[in-house]
Amino acid sequence: MEAISNGVPAFRPPESKNAATTMAWVAAVLGTLFLGITILSHLYGLLPREGETLLSQLAWQVFGGGPLYYLVQAATMLILILASNTSFADFPRLASLLARDRYLPTQLAHRGDRLVFSNGILLLGIFSCALIVIFRGSTHALIPLYAVGVFLSFTLSQAGMVRHWLVERGPHWRKSLLVNGLGAVATGLATGVLAVTKFTHGAWVVALVIPVLILWFRTVHGHYGGTEEQLSLARYHRALVPKHITVVLPISHVNRAVIPVLEYARSIGSDIRAVSVDLEPEETAQMKAQWEVWGGGVPLVILPSPYRSFLVPCLAYIGELREKEPDGWVTVLLPEVIPARWWQNLLHNQRALIIRAALLFTPGVIVTAVPYHLER
Repeated sequence: MEAISNGVPAFRPPESKNAATTMAWVAAVLGTLFLGITILSHLYGLLPREGETLLSQLAWQVFGGGPLYYLVQAATMLILILASNTSFADFPRLASLLARDRYLPTQLAHRGDRLVFSNGILLLGIFSCALIVIFRGSTHALIPLYAVGVFLSFTLSQAGMVRHWLVERGPHWRKSLLVNGLGAVATGLATGVLAVTKFTHGAWVVALVIPVLILWFRTVHGHYGGTEEQLSLARYHRALVPKHITVVLPISHVNRAVIPVLEYARSIGSDIRAVSVDLEPEETAQMKAQWEVWGGGVPLVILPSPYRSFLVPCLAYIGELREKEPDGWVTVLLPEVIPARWWQNLLHNQRALIIRAALLFTPGVIVTAVPYHLER
């Protein structure tokens, strides 16, 4: 029923009419099955017991242990598989609607290369596995979660329709208001009863999670609203003027990976500074000599490091440049050696990655990695 109501756009035109017809048939089949099973179980005097479902007992009483009994069991299993698949078909669509309204991350609103909402399917799969692990696959612990969540959603949807009829009205709105009002009251009472009686059996999780989810939805919506306002050009009247660009090249050696970075730096600016941290005096002296040959006139700044840290002196130097030119740009060019095989990255230091991460939230600083690919 929920899958149909949330998946109206997936039906053939006219979508709403076809969805309503399908829902009517599903409701009729569901009501017939429920009433039939209830009446037959009462006539046979069957009661729930551990280790065997009521439907299995009923099928055994009606058909005995023959092929029809196992056919009922197989059909029940297939229906349960279909029911679980419905969640994976419908939750991603529902999440995409919330994401489109900016109450969930926008990644959930986009279809994948298989024309389904892949991110929603992956998210549901992760949470499903987590629930199975946390509750150890116990249906007695999981059913209260399902029941309270389902009846709460029924109550909210019916109450929403009541508000719809009160505001929009339309043809026969009083009859529709009565039906939805009765539905909201009935499902609301069922929600309260389940929440109270099953609270210690797992329903407390729903009572805890729903307020957290609502707070998170509002936080996500507020973030997107604030981001859109800050990125909007509606009230932006800043004149476009050229800024001073200072190019910084953090280096630890003079080698073939550094030369392309130097060439690129010359193409984007004239104020270029190579920066090196003095960790080993002998290596620093050797690097100075090599830079005199290969540096092409670009000054080399040697930063002292009493505590043998390469990151802190670099960040301090970049901070000083920002203070001197608060309206300018500081472009940091990082030589990055790319091995031929992925596992060989473990054999190299990740200084470029560390500097990039440290400068990610620094305004006015642009970090660019210039790769140098090694051959096999």
